[in-house]
Amino acid sequence: MTQKEFILCAAIWYNTGDKHELQPYNIETGFVVAGRRHCDCYATVKALVGMDEVKKLKMLNAERTMSLEDHRMHQGFLTSKNRYVDRKEAWKIAKENNQIKYGLEASDRGEDSILISENLY
Repeated sequence: MTQKEFILCAAIWYNTGDKHELQPYNIETGFVVAGRRHCDCYATVKALVGMDEVKKLKMLNAERTMSLEDHRMHQGFLTSKNRYVDRKEAWKIAKENNQIKYGLEASDRGEDSILISENLY
């Protein structure tokens, strides 16, 4: 019997361009920080490396993307199958597994739907 993939928690992907061990299997460069909410992920990095480094990491993310609005694409979720997924894919996974407990009506925008941690818990 195959286990269905489900959303575990919020995550932020910092694409530093460097390889790091023990990352989600679909992340080749950079590192992923997990937390209950995205703000918890940012707080963890800030506590570990300081605010100046967080600003540098955000700039690295922006430099490695095609547009400034792409920054939100680095906010995603971890799944039960050790994958980092963006907010759109996370919405699909969470909806298929009836994980969306709050704000379904307010958040459901068809193909443009994105998951926020507040939808889960």
